[in-house]
Amino acid sequence: MKNLANCTPREFLTQTVKIRHAVEKWLKVTDVMAIRKRMPNLPEDMPKEERAKAISEQARANVGAMIDALADEHPDETVELLALLCFVEPDDVNNHKMSEYLGAIADMLGDEDVWSFFTSFQRLGQRVGLME
Repeated sequence: MKNLANCTPREFLTQTVKIRHAVEKWLKVTDVMAIRKRMPNLPEDMPKEERAKAISEQARANVGAMIDALADEHPDETVELLALLCFVEPDDVNNHKMSEYLGAIADMLGDEDVWSFFTSFQRLGQRVGLME
């Protein structure tokens, strides 16, 4: 299955733009950025160990809430994004197994050039105030 790590430079750039737009939509509808920022109410005088435990419990709860948002509440948007990462057209999404998507995405995430490209854009976005 094709992915960003094994496509032509023109395909890479064109697909990256499609993915960027899909990610913006996906982040908005799933609200995962707000979910990941949830913090427990921590009294000022809370002991360090209890504070660490409360933060750890909240982090676990946040991961569960993000999984629910991605897989249960917004599976169509999540699959659409996964498909774009694999150059699969929206009307062809269900003609592939999830293992095909995950394998192609794992290959892509293991590619140093792909990581370098996206981390460079992330740093640029942070510098100009586009990303948190």
